[in-house]
Amino acid sequence: MTEVEVEATGETVGEAKWAALRELEKQQPGVDKSAVRFQVVSEGERGLLGVGYTPARVIATLDAAAEPVARDESLLAAEVRGLVERIVDAIGVAGRVHVYEDAESITLTVAGTELGMLIGRHGQTIDAVQYLANAIVFRRHAEDRKEIVVDAAGYRARRRASLEALAVRSAQRAVGDGERVELEPMTAVERKVIHLRLKDFAGVETASDGTEPNRYVVITPV
Repeated sequence: MTEVEVEATGETVGEAKWAALRELEKQQPGVDKSAVRFQVVSEGERGLLGVGYTPARVIATLDAAAEPVARDESLLAAEVRGLVERIVDAIGVAGRVHVYEDAESITLTVAGTELGMLIGRHGQTIDAVQYLANAIVFRRHAEDRKEIVVDAAGYRARRRASLEALAVRSAQRAVGDGERVELEPMTAVERKVIHLRLKDFAGVETASDGTEPNRYVVITPV
């Protein structure tokens, strides 16, 4: 037998995929989720006023020769990995979560297909996943907390380049007009990009203002 195949159901296709992955994990511990192929048998149907509900059904197939994923990571990194994997599975994205950890942060990069669903419009979905991961880590591990970064398909690098370009344009406008410039609300990670890019920019200083989740960067000419 060269393949392992399971069938699962759920209220949505995403939940059915998650259930199938959980069953594969039981049969193949350490399964490489990026090696799993899904066939959607039925997308399900809620029915009128909840009557006649039909669940979504999927078939998940894994090459039995696929090597289990070897992991050497801290307990905190493993906990965050598990959290992100559950969220990614619930969204309905099949992918492998790669973890890089240093003294200050844990970066989780998702590799796979259909990553646009994870990133979302203007990065709203992946930012929400990252915000949730940071909130949970802060609550459970306040003493040894690390910054959590969630990335997919190079999104963070592209977003960083976009933010740095915005920072420079806004700083030039602040200097040229002699007036402060307020940027749109951003996450703490994104505000940090702005602050660092303009740290040595002549003629301006930056500060964060407002309250979460609507804190934003203010660029002031000096």
